Amino acid sequence: MPAPTNPFKAALKNGDTVVGCWLSLGDPLSTEIAGTAGFDWLLIDSEHTPYDISRIRMQLMALESSDSHAAVRVPASETWMLKQVLDAGAQTVLVPMVESAEQARQLVHDVRYPPTGGRGVGYSGARCSRFGAIKDYGQTADDQICLLVQVENMAGLAALDDILAVEGIDGVFIGPADLSADMGYMGQLTHPEVQATMKDAFAKIAASDKAPGVLCTTPEFTQDCLDWGAQFVATGIDLLMLANSLRSLSETWKGAKGR
Repeated sequence: MPAPTNPFKAALKNGDTVVGCWLSLGDPLSTEIAGTAGFDWLLIDSEHTPYDISRIRMQLMALESSDSHAAVRVPASETWMLKQVLDAGAQTVLVPMVESAEQARQLVHDVRYPPTGGRGVGYSGARCSRFGAIKDYGQTADDQICLLVQVENMAGLAALDDILAVEGIDGVFIGPADLSADMGYMGQLTHPEVQATMKDAFAKIAASDKAPGVLCTTPEFTQDCLDWGAQFVATGIDLLMLANSLRSLSETWKGAKGR
């Protein structure tokens, strides 16, 4: 039995546009609810949230029966982090702050088994192989791992052409928040210079054999990024949607008549 087919990787390779959502609440229940919403993919974000590998694993389990593909963003480009997340069952990983082709090549090495990579061979006792039930996991896993790298500062953009030349990367994610800050426009995602830079980066990525991706938090910005050619697009963050809905509800009824 081979490793399960990765539908997200197949969609990117086919040129399909896939719509997703960021998961930052970290609770398996909220993750399971998100898995019923109909998104093509959901991103479990362990970079800016207090998740350890156990919590990541619980969220992967919560999405086991969902039609939404589960991706995981690791906190940093560390070999041991990728090893743990892949062994926990993730097939798609997003790595932040990639700034060079050398770093990108190391990541490709880290997510592949020997002899072409250096991923530790411990799958027989791990969730990724259903604890040994997938007999051919080791021989077939590499083809189903989807590696996404984040280019989100000026150093990364300067190396973008070199990063795009690295084989084994499936997609390049442009991080607008960090990019705008690095350009001197903290929080100004709609600044003309930031948007022009992003648009140019999307065009470069789309012209390669990689897919361009992005996270958006407003409908207007989402539509702009789709128009610029973004292929895997996260359209919101669960934590912000909950917080904004609660604030709106509070403001509505605190100002109600007769209070």
